[in-house]
Amino acid sequence: MTQHTQNEKFKLMTETPIPGLVIKMAIPSIVSMMISALYNMVDTFFVGKISTQATGAIGIVFPYMALIQAIAFFFGQGSGNFISRELGKQNQKSAEQMATSAFTLTLIIGSIITVFGYLFMNPILILLGSTDTMLSEARAYFSYILLATPFLMTSLLLNNQMRFQGNANKSMYGIAAGALLNIILDPIFIFVFDMGVSGAAIATAISQLTSFVFLYLLNSQSDGVHIKFKTFSARLFVWREVTAGGLPSLGRQGLASIAVICLNNAVKPYGDSAIAAFSVVSRIAMISIAALIGFGQGFQPVCGFNYGAKRYDRVRQAFWFTAKVACVVTLLLGIAGFIFARQLVTTFRASDPELIQIGMKALRYQAVVFPLNGWIIVVNMYLQTIRKTIPATIIGTSRQGIIFIPVLFIVMNFGLSGIQMTQMISDIITFIISMPLVIPQLRFMRKQEENEIQAFKELAS
Repeated sequence: MTQHTQNEKFKLMTETPIPGLVIKMAIPSIVSMMISALYNMVDTFFVGKISTQATGAIGIVFPYMALIQAIAFFFGQGSGNFISRELGKQNQKSAEQMATSAFTLTLIIGSIITVFGYLFMNPILILLGSTDTMLSEARAYFSYILLATPFLMTSLLLNNQMRFQGNANKSMYGIAAGALLNIILDPIFIFVFDMGVSGAAIATAISQLTSFVFLYLLNSQSDGVHIKFKTFSARLFVWREVTAGGLPSLGRQGLASIAVICLNNAVKPYGDSAIAAFSVVSRIAMISIAALIGFGQGFQPVCGFNYGAKRYDRVRQAFWFTAKVACVVTLLLGIAGFIFARQLVTTFRASDPELIQIGMKALRYQAVVFPLNGWIIVVNMYLQTIRKTIPATIIGTSRQGIIFIPVLFIVMNFGLSGIQMTQMISDIITFIISMPLVIPQLRFMRKQEENEIQAFKELAS
C-alpha cells in the first residue's frame, strides 16, 4: 500500500461522517456474512429433499464447521483488530507482519485438523451427536468437508483481515464467488450426478477452494496489506496480540460448537426428526444473525481506526449508531420469525410433520428475544475491537456457551419443551450480564474524549 493510499484510507476512516461510513463498511460485510450463511443453508435446503437422516447428518457436522470457523476467526479477528489499530497509527510494516503470521499459522493448523479428522472420523461423528441411522450419511458429508478445512479457515481469515483494512468490498467478492458456485453445483452433484449428501459436500469443498483463491488474489493487489511469507513470525508478540483480539471470537464460536454438540446429544432420545428440526432452526437463526454480525463488522474497522487515532468521540458515536440500528432491525426480524415460523421450517423439510412442529416451536421461542441479540453482538464487537479482552470474552461466550450449556442441562429435565426454550433463556441472561460490562467502558471512553478536548484547549491557549 503506497503512502498516498495510506493517507487516503486514514482520512476516510477518521473524517467521514460516522453514519455514512459505518453503512459503507457494513453493506459488503452484511453481504459477505449472508453469503457465508448460504453455504450451509443451501446444503440443508437441497439435502432436505433427500431424507430426514440426510438433513440431520448436516446438523451433526455443523458443530465441527463452527469449531474450525472459531479457530479461523480467532486468527482473523485477532490479527484484523491489530491491523486496523496499526493502520490507524500508520504503522504499515507491523500490520503486514501480523497479516502474514496469522495466515501461515491458520493454514498449518487447518492442515493438521484435516489429518486428525480422517484418523478419528467415526468417534468424532458419534461425539458430535450422530445416531446409528445417521452415521453413514454423516461420514459421506464429513469426509469431503475435511478436505476443504484448510481453505475454509484461510478464506475466513483473509475475509476478516481485508475487512479490518477497510476493504470489505473485496472480501465480499471473494466470498460471493464461492457461494454462488455452491448454489450452482449443489443440485448438479446431488441430483444430476445422484451423489446425495456426498454431492453437497463436494460442492461445498469446491466452493471453499474457489473463495480462497479469489480472496488470496484480491488481497495481493496493491491497495491492501499483503501476505509476504518472509515476514512470518511465531514469536510471543504475535500470539499475544492475536489472543487479545481473537479470544472473544474463539470463545464465542468455540463454545457455540460445543453447545450444538450438547444440544444434538440432548435431543437424540427424541429421534432423527428432533435432531433435524434443531438443525433447520439453527440455519434459519444463522442467516438472521449473519446480517446482524455483518452490520457489526462494518462498525469494527471504524472503531479500530479511530481508537488507534485517539478519536474517542467518533468511537462512541459509531457505537451508539450501530447499536440503535441493530436493535431496530432485530426487532423486525424477531416479529417476522415469530409470525412465519411454520413457513420457514417447512421450506427445508415439508414432508416431516414432527420435524415441522418441533422446529416451529423452537424458532418462535428464539424470535421472542431476538431483539436482545442486536445489543449483545454490538457490545461484544465494541469491547473486542478496543482490546477489552476479558469483558468481550465473557459476553461472547455466554449466549451459546457458559450460559447456554448449564441452562440446557437444567431444562432437559422438563423434556423437549424445556430444550426448545434453552436459547431464549440464555439470551435473556446474557443481555443482563452485558450491561455492567459495557457501561464502565463507555464512561471511560467519554472521559478520554473530555481529556483530549481539554488538552487541545490548553495547547491552543
